[in-house]
Amino acid sequence: MINADKPNRWNEDTQASILQYNDWFFNYAPSTYQSARGECIESVQRLLDDTDYLRSLDEQYLWDNPENLAIVRMFCAPPIARERLAGLAQVSKSIVQSMEKGSVPRGRSRVQRKEAISRMIPVLKRLTDTQLCAWLTEGSCPSDREIEIASCVAGDRLCGSLTDPLIRNEQEHRQLSKLDAYLDARGYRRVEDSSVQAFDMHPGTYSHHKNVSMYKNATDTSDGMVNTPVDMAIMPFNSNRPLLIECKCAGDATNTNKRRKEEDTKVSQLRGTYGDVTLYLFLCGYFEATYLGYEAANHMDWVWEHRIEDFNELVPRAE
Repeated sequence: MINADKPNRWNEDTQASILQYNDWFFNYAPSTYQSARGECIESVQRLLDDTDYLRSLDEQYLWDNPENLAIVRMFCAPPIARERLAGLAQVSKSIVQSMEKGSVPRGRSRVQRKEAISRMIPVLKRLTDTQLCAWLTEGSCPSDREIEIASCVAGDRLCGSLTDPLIRNEQEHRQLSKLDAYLDARGYRRVEDSSVQAFDMHPGTYSHHKNVSMYKNATDTSDGMVNTPVDMAIMPFNSNRPLLIECKCAGDATNTNKRRKEEDTKVSQLRGTYGDVTLYLFLCGYFEATYLGYEAANHMDWVWEHRIEDFNELVPRAE
């Protein structure tokens, strides 16, 4: 084991990792939010222009511009999440999600989307924030000041809903980039081939988001196999078994404890399929002793981002 069997270091490492995460957040999060907010406000302004300040918002508009459903939700009082909209309109959450991704429906899904939009429009109109969009109830033309306020408020709401995913994506990108640089310096080569499973990779290669085929039910193999991705798979030069790594950042201790069951399930599936396998965590942030002890007891080990050289024990250099 690298760190799982060294509890005397856990608290010190946790404090160092928290400092690293906080430093990154101070330097990255404000500029990310401000940049995203500007883009969100511009998107809101375009929607207002295209819908005559929401007065012509109808089924045809959402059919032609499904991705703007995310903006329309921000004009509700209160702003509603995808799941809430799906529940109130009695439509599938997957349809709401696919619309906001801008995906093009085909076959039966086209009919389903049309039906869903016809149910969503009355809900969206009924929940419209009439204080923010007073011109809709007054039957008047909005002033420049009203348009500016509505754009900023809705844009800020939209940005708030997007900030956490943006930060999570940047965290993962940073961690993967750091691992890439470390592996490249040790003579490894990144290979992205979706047809190659993690256990079939060539020595000296690594890959992002690699599928691992494992039993769906670790205690009942009759349920069949599933492909489950890991953030990174590395095939060391001296091994025919890959190192499977999950990148994890956490800005608070509460969130880390919520994810333990998912990780435990993945490890159980891996061990039920491949035997004595360890899942390695690449950690940055608020991972406290309670979390670490649980993971150590469930066949997981970890390397801290602030001490990436601990991987030296597992990843030999090219000869």
